[in-house]
Amino acid sequence: MNGFSRFVTKRFRLVLAVWAVLFLTMIYFAIQLPGQLKGDGFHMDAEHAEVMEELSETFDLPAETLFLVLEGQSSEEIEDVLQMVEPFTSGIQSPLDDDSLIKNDLAYAILQFDEETEEMGKVVDSIREEIEPYEEVTLTGSAAFAEDINVASQQDLASAEAIGVPIAIVVLLFAFGSIVASFVPLIIGITTVVTSFGILTLMSGEINLSIFILNIIPMLGLALSIDFALLFINRYREEMTKSPIDEAIQTTIKTAGRSILFSAFCVFIGLGAMMIIDVELFQNIAIGGMIVVSLAVITSLTLLPAVIRMLGNRINNWTVIKVKSGEGRWRKFAGFVMKHPVLLAILAFALLAVGMIPAKDMDLAVPNIDSLPETHETRAAYEKIENAFGFRDTAQVYVIAEHENGWLSESGLKEMKELEDLLMKDPLVKEVSSIFVQSGIGSVEEWNQMISVPQGKAQLQPLLDAFVKEDQLLLPVTLEADGASDEAQDWAREWSGKELTAVDLKIGGMPKFNQEIFDEIFNKLWICLTIILVTTFIILMIAFRSIVIPLKAIVMNIMGLSAAFGVLVYIFQYGHFGLEAGSIALIIPVLIFSLVFGLSMDYEVFLISRIQEEYTKDYDNDRATVEGLSATSKIITSAALIMIVITGAFAFTDVRPVKQIGVGIAIAVAIDATIIRLILVPSLMKLFGKWNWWLPFRKGPYKGGNWH
Repeated sequence: MNGFSRFVTKRFRLVLAVWAVLFLTMIYFAIQLPGQLKGDGFHMDAEHAEVMEELSETFDLPAETLFLVLEGQSSEEIEDVLQMVEPFTSGIQSPLDDDSLIKNDLAYAILQFDEETEEMGKVVDSIREEIEPYEEVTLTGSAAFAEDINVASQQDLASAEAIGVPIAIVVLLFAFGSIVASFVPLIIGITTVVTSFGILTLMSGEINLSIFILNIIPMLGLALSIDFALLFINRYREEMTKSPIDEAIQTTIKTAGRSILFSAFCVFIGLGAMMIIDVELFQNIAIGGMIVVSLAVITSLTLLPAVIRMLGNRINNWTVIKVKSGEGRWRKFAGFVMKHPVLLAILAFALLAVGMIPAKDMDLAVPNIDSLPETHETRAAYEKIENAFGFRDTAQVYVIAEHENGWLSESGLKEMKELEDLLMKDPLVKEVSSIFVQSGIGSVEEWNQMISVPQGKAQLQPLLDAFVKEDQLLLPVTLEADGASDEAQDWAREWSGKELTAVDLKIGGMPKFNQEIFDEIFNKLWICLTIILVTTFIILMIAFRSIVIPLKAIVMNIMGLSAAFGVLVYIFQYGHFGLEAGSIALIIPVLIFSLVFGLSMDYEVFLISRIQEEYTKDYDNDRATVEGLSATSKIITSAALIMIVITGAFAFTDVRPVKQIGVGIAIAVAIDATIIRLILVPSLMKLFGKWNWWLPFRKGPYKGGNWH
């Protein structure tokens, strides 16, 4: 990196100019990103999506539906409201025409939208403007949830930044003492996030972007950029006492820059591994995350040293706090740990084990209406009709069956009746809609007799048009189970794999949607984890020329993350600290593991790199561990505290999955930076001694060295 470091210091004005132009350009695109976000990201190009498209194109079912909840409205008021919203719909199922949509003073209308209605967010806004004068009329449903979560995500981002950024500045101020030095990492973080947003906006025409990236990308980008800048500036200030400015920056790029590259690569691998999960949200986060991590590295190794070179000694201007290195206190602490490694290791493992206990009860679910707070009118309205009309007691499934000889032949009708009877025999099936059920005809013979008469044919033709289209048959099935339940998912999984003579079955509906999402994640989870673990092991083995250090790091990270998941279950699933008890969002374990496994490697790389530097001087493992810990503990603690503050600030947001992600990352980082990094790592470094640096098939740990 010699040539690169010299270029950055010698051409710092050019670097600053390029970044200034890029930043100003990207601001224009970044502010457009919220308008490009669509849906929650839980989409797969699989059987459910194929069936729902078939329902819309072949059977003319609405591509999208919304519920208009009407409470305490008279018939005249209901009619007036429906007349106002009708121009925005392709059809309305009115409670005035269907008594099943009315219960006491509560009613709801089903608003239908055809496949040409692509901008549902705008439709939701337009309908809400129309119904605003009516206090007890509320629009709800999936598109309304998505729109509200989008708006809430933007508000959450502003709230989290308003909380997290000022506290992060305070932490930086205590770390550096200087106002100028404290604001430099923030500049790097903002540049990283804004540029990432701009790039994602440019990509939005090619890929669908989930609304959740609006929170996750700034959370990751700010925290990582500030962490990298903290490490870089701290090392630069050390080198500045020994060398001229240019040389100090170049040395910092070669030392701290190396650590930044390795740690960022670990995070990059964790994010990249999520790409194999074929769910839109994971791929969004993986792509967005890899972009923001790459930019965090680029800004840290180009913009940051250029800013430092421009400031020179002025980086220490406006010093308001006299900061002590703290190495003496950390050296005493490190010495204490090294004197009692067994006791402290047992204590650390015991704490992690206690934290892991609740994780066994983790209940995962696809985020739905409970993503919004209980007080939100969209959620409240949906829960009213859900409770009043028993939505959770049943689930609608759509079975599309294709017959190679067509359904209206003699053999086709027999297969149809057999399929209907087979479905009705299933203990979970409450009701099946078909031409036989709807007509009240109980056999193929009766059907043939009825349809052979012109009057009977005219009576049955609407049923044929509704349920049979050439070789395709639609059978709506009602299950006596919640659509998100394991029973409903098992049913969808079993019937998707049914092998019937001359009949090809496809399943759609919420049970199938949930089943596909769960199966895709859990079937690919072990591949994802294997990629992360194996790749991280290889990277750390190359970085530290050791097998033991990577193995310890991986085991400790897994234990730390397991404990974090346990605490997350205790808080959110058990409902402590004033939070509503509920499930953990399905994305949380994979997302937090993929993100935090890499993030926590930052601290491992920062610490072990410094220990390795010391170890090469005299191959004294104990001295190297004490020196490395005392030199890096303050900066690791500060970096972790910033990460906790930036991500933990999302605990005060409204969107539940985002709240869980922020709190989960904050907990995992807190565990890693304290129990693992300050206690377990030095304890195990002491206990393993020279074996920390063991690598097979080499004579010594370093060039020209002997085995120590």
